[in-house]
Amino acid sequence: MTVLRRSGMATAAMAAILVAGAAGQSAQAPGTTKAQASGMSAASSTATTPSKREIVVSLEDRKLALIEDGAVKKIYPVAVGKASTPSPVGTFTIARRVMNPTYAHDGKFVPPGPRNPVGSRWMGLSIRGYGIHGTNEPNSIGKAASHGCIRMAKADLEELYPQVAVGDTVELIGRRDEETAAIFGNPAVPASAQDSPQLASVHAPGAPAVHGAAAAADAANVSAEPSTNVSAVASALAVAGAL
Repeated sequence: MTVLRRSGMATAAMAAILVAGAAGQSAQAPGTTKAQASGMSAASSTATTPSKREIVVSLEDRKLALIEDGAVKKIYPVAVGKASTPSPVGTFTIARRVMNPTYAHDGKFVPPGPRNPVGSRWMGLSIRGYGIHGTNEPNSIGKAASHGCIRMAKADLEELYPQVAVGDTVELIGRRDEETAAIFGNPAVPASAQDSPQLASVHAPGAPAVHGAAAAADAANVSAEPSTNVSAVASALAVAGAL
């Protein structure tokens, strides 16, 4: 009977702790100090509240911002789609991530390395054929020069890559507005009308890619593992994309 009473008391005490926790109160378990109880509560709160990440790209500013929990963490210069192959506009998500991708096009395969057109990292978007990636043309950064994708410098790309995950939101904004002004500030040098990127009006994940006047824009196949074996590359993760 004594054991049953003690067990009942322990169960009641545990229930009280759980109720107090659910009510957002500070409950102290037997045998713990207030500091320990507070630390346990803080750790539990942190574990159940992951950071909310978002990538915002201003096509007009040619800049990308990493935003975490509503605060701008860092801003990077990027290259965006040129007039004949514009970048899509809308809200998408990161659909896949590939390290050291192999590039394939028209039967030609480029292994990971400085000559790879998509660089050392690929972050494919939920709109097929577009992604955030590196480049073998670093001088294009800051310009409207791509086939619609968002290009980044190697160091910036490799810094950003581990900070994002599949499912993170990516917003591509075509024209400057209050949101982009608040994030990126006023442009130092306004883009000329001739060099201003033409925009593809695409607003829903999964919508067909819009390439403007360039119906024959280059398509890229990005595979997860470098290989000289054509069949192995073809059977690896493939993403049709515009560079």
